[in-house]
Amino acid sequence: MTRVVDTVGLNEIVQVLRAEGRTVIAPTVRDGTIVPDQIDSAGELPVGWTEEQNGGYYRLVATDTPEHFAFSSPSDSWKRYLHPPRTLLVRTRSTDNGIEVEAPEPSIPSVALFGVRSCDLTAMHVLDQVFLDDAATDPGYAARRADAFIVAAGCAHPGNTCFCASMQTGPTPTTGYDLSITELYGNDGNHRFLIDSGSERGADLLARITSRPATEADDDAATTVHHHAIEHMGRRLSPDDPPAAAAHTDHPQWDNVAERCLACGNCTMVCPTCFCSSTQDSTGLVPGEAERWRVWDSCFTADFSSVHGGPVRSSTRSRYRQWLLHKLVTWHDQFGMSGCVGCGRCITACPVGIDLTAEIAALARPADQPDQASQSDEATNATVT
Repeated sequence: MTRVVDTVGLNEIVQVLRAEGRTVIAPTVRDGTIVPDQIDSAGELPVGWTEEQNGGYYRLVATDTPEHFAFSSPSDSWKRYLHPPRTLLVRTRSTDNGIEVEAPEPSIPSVALFGVRSCDLTAMHVLDQVFLDDAATDPGYAARRADAFIVAAGCAHPGNTCFCASMQTGPTPTTGYDLSITELYGNDGNHRFLIDSGSERGADLLARITSRPATEADDDAATTVHHHAIEHMGRRLSPDDPPAAAAHTDHPQWDNVAERCLACGNCTMVCPTCFCSSTQDSTGLVPGEAERWRVWDSCFTADFSSVHGGPVRSSTRSRYRQWLLHKLVTWHDQFGMSGCVGCGRCITACPVGIDLTAEIAALARPADQPDQASQSDEATNATVT
């Protein structure tokens, strides 16, 4: 079912989802950036805003148009709504009869994720391979994933750090959603939204709002949006480069990037597919009570790989190599797909502007190839503010 709505119909979607008892999480402007957060109406979307992005650089920019989705993707990913940063695993109490152990039921708020880009839809599919594995299903993730209503949004204005087209993860959603939105806005001021249903509950919601059938002109306009986004993609990652880089384990570029990397873990925090975690034990003010929490962690932290005797990866060089090659190479062996979806968030969030597409390209070439230095300089001289 494909229909066309105006701004009133777009807001009706939000209101129907709220009437169903769902908290609607959507891109919105907050603290000088575009992030997923709770909204009560479509008017709270980033209407008239886009962003400029580069390595270590992010700025909001006014578009002077009424477009609701003129930005690339939110600066933070959606994974926190499916895989929360902190999850209570177990609580223990000391009683006269011994130790009582309680495994709390996971908290599953009913949410609608509104405006999810195609790269982030793919990231959710990647996380499914991790948390919905038949042999080790995470019950909290499974419940959140099954309940979440997904409203996707095609990307018309990719950012400078985006490279989803080369990863074949965007810019137009093709699967994994209940509804998908393509914003159509032309020089003639004709502003509308092409809505496609991808599930029965999506079709049911679409039938309940004010809309009209899509025409051939609407479909042609959506195709134009798709091709425009591909042509204006900021970066590209060659599929041949990651395996070539993996073969060069002693390449001097590993030392080059290690000299710049702060091992801060920003890239893993904003990455929509990174899922590393650790456990924390804590005691509260009540005597005899203790809790164990699962918390997000990063393979860039020095103690993440600690075993008896010390960390397995003690240097920044080894930790960056582990992250990059796991994400782009060995992830294929584990999950049958890449761990990178081309959203570019890691490039923007890096304080020193390290660009994984530039690094992997440099690593894929022999160390004595003449143009390697220029690529290294490009990464080193990325804009930092």
